[in-house]
This record gives sequence, C-alpha cells and structure tokens, in this order.
Amino acid sequence: MSKALVMIVDDEEGIRETLSGILEDEGYEVITASSGEEAVRKAKDTVPDIVLLDVWLTGMDGIQTLQELKVSHPDMPVIIISGHANIEIAVKATKMGAYDLLEKPLSIEKVLLAVDRALEKKNLELENRMLRENLLRKCRMVGDSPKMKQLREQIKMAAQSNSRVLILGESGSGKELVAQMLHENSLRAGGPFVEVNCAAIPQELIESELFGHEKGSFTGAFERKKGKFELAHNGTLFLDEIGDMSLQTQAKVLRIIETQEFQRVGGSKNIKVDVRIISATNKDLAEEVKGGNFREDLYFRLNVIPLKVPSLKERVDDIPALVDHFLDLFATEYRQQKKEITEEAVKMLQKYSWPGNIRELKNVLERLVIMTPSKTITGGDIFMPESTGSDYFSFSTLKDARDAFERDFLIKKLDENAWNISKTAEMLDMERSNLHRKIKAYDIKVP
Repeated sequence: MSKALVMIVDDEEGIRETLSGILEDEGYEVITASSGEEAVRKAKDTVPDIVLLDVWLTGMDGIQTLQELKVSHPDMPVIIISGHANIEIAVKATKMGAYDLLEKPLSIEKVLLAVDRALEKKNLELENRMLRENLLRKCRMVGDSPKMKQLREQIKMAAQSNSRVLILGESGSGKELVAQMLHENSLRAGGPFVEVNCAAIPQELIESELFGHEKGSFTGAFERKKGKFELAHNGTLFLDEIGDMSLQTQAKVLRIIETQEFQRVGGSKNIKVDVRIISATNKDLAEEVKGGNFREDLYFRLNVIPLKVPSLKERVDDIPALVDHFLDLFATEYRQQKKEITEEAVKMLQKYSWPGNIRELKNVLERLVIMTPSKTITGGDIFMPESTGSDYFSFSTLKDARDAFERDFLIKKLDENAWNISKTAEMLDMERSNLHRKIKAYDIKVP
C-alpha cells in the first residue's frame, strides 16, 4: 500500500522542517511549500492526499490558497494552521471546505490525530463513492428499444416529484431497478433507499418489519427495533410485491400514507416520518380489488403514477446489449477475462421466450461464464433443459421455426439417451451418420 502524501505549507522554515520530520517518522511522504503560490503550483504537478496550511502567509494568504486548492481538488482535505486563530477565520475556512483548524504552538499529538482522521474520512468517502458507482453500474438500465426509451423518459419525469409510483411488470423484469432509478434521480437521492419484499416476510412479522416494535411487545422481541418506515425517513421506501400484503397490514399502510405517522408494535408513541413510497407488483391489482384481496382505497393511493416494465420477450432487440452487460459484470465479479459470445449464440438467446425475464437471462449467462471452458460461448454451449420448447410462433419464417424445433427435439432425445448417439439414432429411426451431420449443422455440443 502506497504511503499518503502530505503537503506542508508554511512560510516558517523551522515549522516546515519540524512537521516534515514528525510525519516522515510516522510513515508519511512529505512535500513542502513556503508560499500559497508555490503550494498551488506543486499541487498541480503532484496531488497531495492532505494539506497542512498556515493561514498567515506572505503574498497569497491561507484563505486564498485554500480557495485555489479546493477549485482544482475539491475532495482534498485541508487542515488550517493559525497562530492567531479566531472564530471568524474558523467559520470562513470551514465554509470553504477546510477539514479542521489547529492553533500554534502545535501539539504533535493533535497534528497526527487530525491528519489520521482526515485521511480516514477521505478514504471512507472514496470507498462509498466507489461502492455507489459500482451499484449504479450493476443496476444500469440496459437497452435502447422503443419501450425502454419510453420507460426511461417516464422515470425521469416521475423521479422529480414526491408522488407515489406503482411499478407493474412480470416477475424478473426489473421492477426493483426501476425503483432504484426513481430514487437515484430524485431530490431524495442523498437519503436512504429501503426495500421490503412483502411476499418474502411471514404475515405475522410484516408489521414488525414495517413499523418496528418495542422491547417485550411479543415473544422474541428482546429489544426495541426500528421499522422500515422509520429507517426510510427522508428517503424512499420500496414495497415490492405489495399485492401479497395482508388486508390488515394494508389498512395500516393506508393510514401512514394519509398521516405520515405510525406507532411501533407494542408502542403508544406516534412517530412522524417523511417517506416517499414506491410499490411494485406482478399481479393485476385492479382484479385483486374486485376479488376482495386488495383495498380499493389503498390501490388508488399507490397508483398515482403507474409505470409498466416490459417483459424481455417484448424487447428482444435489447438482448445483445444485455448479454454484453452481464458478461462484463461477471468478468469483473469472477476476476477473469471477459468471455466472448458468437453471433449465432446471441440469436439463439433472442429466439427463446424467457418466461423468467431478465433474471433468467442473467442466471443463464452466469452459468455459461462458469461452465464454458473456452473463452468463447457458442451456440453449442447454450443448452438449458428448462428452455426446450421455444416460442416457435415468434419466428418469422417456417424454416426458422422448423430448425429451432428440430434442434430442441434432438437435444431432448440425446439427453434422454445419456447422449449416446447410436442409441438415439436407432430410437429416431435415422442413420447414425445423418444424426452426426445434424448435430454438427445445429452446433449441438455433446457433453
């Protein structure tokens, strides 16, 4: 790990030498400057990790130097040193982005502590930024089909308001990604994004999960717990699969929407929150309302802005871009060279109906990245037992549909016969050499 580089800016040579010796003994690399002008010039050539800056300098003073450094390096922590510290200087320096203010005569312990804490804060901010960028990269909405362009525009418009959004779409189509994008593009982006999968939590625990509970409110409640509504304060709460929420819990959620207040389970104190609610479902909530399974008043409250996420079979033109995106993702995740994929293999993926949508495509590609020994994924690698029975009606010509069926049929029969070619040919009443030719023509890879 490389040493942190500290720049010391002071017009007193003795202070520069003393601080340099102390910091070098602690394992830091040090560069010095005797004026603000020199500091700005050196920072352009060699960017320091942190700056110790005297406020009283001849020529360009410390406040001006701080301003110049922050223009070119806004994330660089600067600790102001002053022999005549006062409230006015401290307030001014802090407003301009100074991390801390130290008074002369300097305490060695305070200097080292301030430097250590400033670098720790900088590293945490950098780590958080990288994690956020990595999350955004993973959650990037891929595809330029007309339906995806329309969805992006709708997200952009809806994100700017605090209105509730109901995201509709099949399971695995990317509803959670839409919710995340709504949050990231909203004025609440700096606040928390809290997700609750209403279908995954047992009904007897859903209220505790949403509203929290007080200690001793039920068996197993050994301590007070904050609920998701409380954790999402000043941010966004995403209620996924809301169609699976019980009628009793629906009534409480409706009350929170109306009042923005609730009580923890077993509590009596009203807790006020400021939360934007985004919900999602793969069910037809209008039909659920008719069947008495979903409250009509809650449905209307949630369905202020409806957004429909297209299924993967509605956007097959996006599959090549999605394939490339996931291959990039898995190459990074598994720390290996990115796998190539043949055009024929991509076309095969486009011909499949994808009942599991993008989630299924991602799982298939992850399996191919792990299980394909060569650097290139070919059509012969793409055999999924659950994928036989393609949507043959999606083909534009009879030949394409016939070829797809014949390929799927041969793979299924070969698999039934443990990939014994002679036995399969005999069962199909065809010449062994003819079966060999078809296996080669359809690029079927025999395990």
